[in-house]
Amino acid sequence: MNLVRYERQGSIGRIELDRPEKLNAINSEMLDELAAALGAAKNDDEIRAIVLSGAGRAFSAGFDLDMGLPRDDESRGDFLRRELQRSFDVIMCFHEFPKPIIAAVHGYCFGSSMELAAVCDITLAAEGCRFGAPEVRFGSGMVCLILPWIIGQKNARELLLVGSDNVSAERAESIGLVNRVVSIDELMPTALAMAAEISLNDPVAVQLTKKALNRSLEIAGLNQALKEALEIDIEIESAETPESSEFNRILAANGPKAALAWRAAQLPRN
Repeated sequence: MNLVRYERQGSIGRIELDRPEKLNAINSEMLDELAAALGAAKNDDEIRAIVLSGAGRAFSAGFDLDMGLPRDDESRGDFLRRELQRSFDVIMCFHEFPKPIIAAVHGYCFGSSMELAAVCDITLAAEGCRFGAPEVRFGSGMVCLILPWIIGQKNARELLLVGSDNVSAERAESIGLVNRVVSIDELMPTALAMAAEISLNDPVAVQLTKKALNRSLEIAGLNQALKEALEIDIEIESAETPESSEFNRILAANGPKAALAWRAAQLPRN
């Protein structure tokens, strides 16, 4: 694998996002490799818990904005549906994975990488880590709308509608997005120690307990709600207006800052 490191450390499986030059932005290749790593860990009876982390300066800056162009025989709408469905499926693989997963996040944890961390069973954050969901600023939506189920409607609406990318680790802890905030030096030792503690428990009891927790969410309507939210996200991503076309043109030519500055300049002034 090129963009994901996977190894077994005793009874612990370690999965590390390994695209540090791009702040571990998740692209199609990384999605495939994450699915492969989960498959290997699932089939390894020696592994009883997983630790998910990111190499370099950040856990992940989110999904790569450059999704590539559709093939000649494929419409933009079909391309977007296929790619967003695949992204959704990989995130849900983490939620549905039978063994406990601990996310150890640092640096940046934005957009759908925040969703990825949120669906893990336990999420630890390093001091100074920044969270956010700036998708609406770029005319995008969330692939897996898990936040209302984790942090409640009010907190989810604030994060998703404001589109802030400056939520502190302490704020994330206060709203239940993360379990615990530790120093950067203690992040991986704490995650590995917690995974080791989980490994000491009866594996059947642990997996059935996780199954029961997930089942309670399914009964409450989680799966259906997420599938319908994905359909709306596909609608968001497929929408083309004069404003969105110009924004995307500037984004491709000059980058996010220029595109956001252009959008701000279009707002009516007092």
